[in-house]
Amino acid sequence: MPYVVAVFGSSAPAPDSEAYDEARRLGQQLAEAGFAVATGGYGGTMAAVSQGAAEQGGHVIGVTSGHMERYRPMPANEWVAEEIRHEAQRDRLMHLVLNNDAMIALPGGIGTLSEVALAWSLLQTGEMAARPLVLLGSLWRETIRVYAQAEYIRPRDMDLIYLATSPETAVAYVKQSLAVRGS
Repeated sequence: MPYVVAVFGSSAPAPDSEAYDEARRLGQQLAEAGFAVATGGYGGTMAAVSQGAAEQGGHVIGVTSGHMERYRPMPANEWVAEEIRHEAQRDRLMHLVLNNDAMIALPGGIGTLSEVALAWSLLQTGEMAARPLVLLGSLWRETIRVYAQAEYIRPRDMDLIYLATSPETAVAYVKQSLAVRGS
């Protein structure tokens, strides 16, 4: 199995939006680089990443949950080739954060913020093996600028995240990081 890159994102963006287009481009580039893609498996940017990866012949994993489907009735998106289903939302969250070789977060809401915070915390404490955590886009840059106060977050903890400006820079960083790790 190729390296798996988990992509965190929102179910809100529509197929005709800029956010959807950027996420689709990210999925295409990840697949072109030889990575499998894992997402939350539903709509919005999760579907866009899945679509982009599938269009390039990449393997698409969708991590879904019964609880999420009761909260917001929605099946896994059509590009999911392998569905990993959990009953509880917390188990879905843990699976997405722990079962990957790298993570990229697109802009999103509370669920996406939860994924980023959990991943960053587990990397910080060493409970999860070191791996890339990439935050893509201006929303994350602004969030981190406001949040990352020196008296609370140490420089070495800031080094656990990479702020990418485009799908291209995000994928290049993941490729470089995993190449170093693999050597």
